Amino acid sequence: MNGSGEGNGRQSGTDWTDTQPELVAPGVHRIPVPFPMDGLRAVNVYAIEAADGITLIDAGWVMTEAHNQLSNGLATIGFDLGDVRQCVVTHTHRDHYTLAVALRRLFGFKIALGLLERPALDILINRPFDIAIQQIHELVRCGARELAEEVDASHPLHLDPEHWDWPDTWLADGEIVELSSRRLRVQHTPGHTQGHVMFADDAGGLVFTGDHVLPHITPSIGYEFPVPRLPLGDYLSSLRHLLTSPDAVLLPAHGPVGASVHARVRQLIVHHAQRLDATFACAEDSDGVTAFDVASQLSWTRRRRDLSELDPFNKMLAIFETAAHLDVLVNDDTLTVDRSQGVDLYRGVSAASAGTRR
Repeated sequence: MNGSGEGNGRQSGTDWTDTQPELVAPGVHRIPVPFPMDGLRAVNVYAIEAADGITLIDAGWVMTEAHNQLSNGLATIGFDLGDVRQCVVTHTHRDHYTLAVALRRLFGFKIALGLLERPALDILINRPFDIAIQQIHELVRCGARELAEEVDASHPLHLDPEHWDWPDTWLADGEIVELSSRRLRVQHTPGHTQGHVMFADDAGGLVFTGDHVLPHITPSIGYEFPVPRLPLGDYLSSLRHLLTSPDAVLLPAHGPVGASVHARVRQLIVHHAQRLDATFACAEDSDGVTAFDVASQLSWTRRRRDLSELDPFNKMLAIFETAAHLDVLVNDDTLTVDRSQGVDLYRGVSAASAGTRR
């Protein structure tokens, strides 16, 4: 959500959203499909050739344009949707999961998903209105009551439980997805969502990173249901853990292919350290600031926009992400938080001590 500068995209002079498939490794094709939001523009679906057909990694947003572009992309490389045998999905967000569900109903292939996405998927399928209730509650807690009322009136998510369904297979951390041509190692990488997984082809030197490691932007942190205790802490721990695995080519869900997962991970760690410093500076001497107060002082997106310039949905993402940064600072004992009045108020440790003395 917040801008992190340009990363290590490998392509030069090429629009990564171009509709033509890109061969990224022998038998592995990147097919960008449309995404109905201006900021990201497309989702990368990866088609892996195997002896018995095609395995997809992610599928896209359930919309006619995405369906058609995926079909056309497969036709370009000599296949069709009937050749898809399975879709392994990085996480439950609708730009990754919902087209897989729709296509399974038409073509009968299997879907596999990370095991720890189960609680979120249960809400999406069985209690979707809980999401709207919870996001209103969280916005109020973050000091953004007016935005909460605006979001409540507009219902920007328009979640349809029919677009989600249970997978055929749950994938655990470290599990191997066996293809005739490749072995994909499941890596649990919480942060963007609690059950997010990546798929590492260790022999081929490739990692399909989903939204966890993106070449140009940082994924949104803190917009999850149910809400985890420390989503940014989870994300940073996941990033550091990736540096303990062999480096590989970065195959992201949004953006061009990158030469090095490790290089981009290091950039993201530095970015969030700088963001934590900026967040702390907004709160350390205050008598009590909310996540909304701090988000209003920070800049957003690579274009360094003011919070007021964002649309309501992206304002909500920005405020939740700010709260995630503030909560890491509380966890590190550099800020304190008072949650007693229904709105979280953050202070520097010295300011809180001074307030106690007064």
